[in-house]
Amino acid sequence: MTDPLVRRRDAAQQILDAWKARPLRLGTNDCVRMIAAHLRKLGYKVKLPPSGSYRTVASATKALRAAGFSSVGAALDDLGLERIAPAAAIVGDILELPAVDGLGAFAIALGNGRAAAYHEDVAGGVQVIQPLEYVDAWRAPPRH
Repeated sequence: MTDPLVRRRDAAQQILDAWKARPLRLGTNDCVRMIAAHLRKLGYKVKLPPSGSYRTVASATKALRAAGFSSVGAALDDLGLERIAPAAAIVGDILELPAVDGLGAFAIALGNGRAAAYHEDVAGGVQVIQPLEYVDAWRAPPRH
């Protein structure tokens, strides 16, 4: 069996490679769909609304509430992910970063203070960023 840290690293790199050419489009290519794809690579069963079923922050919030969650963080808690201090995040963990809307902004920790995330000031897909502020973080160990 592959070392859990290697699985986490490989899953994060696969997401970065696959999502770097996908421009941000809420409901199709967004941070929630990116972290869901990452968690699936780690063995989690993540259920999202159909692609394209929301296109605005308001409709995304409505879909989140219809699924029974008050926030994306609550949905991550429901998956059984443990909340951790953001400073304790290692490769493959999920980070919540400050956002201008109530949904939050989510990223995948890459290590050495870097993360894979969409950034509103950069055209194109997912970027490697170095966050300066954090809201929360979740440990995402591989399952089976």
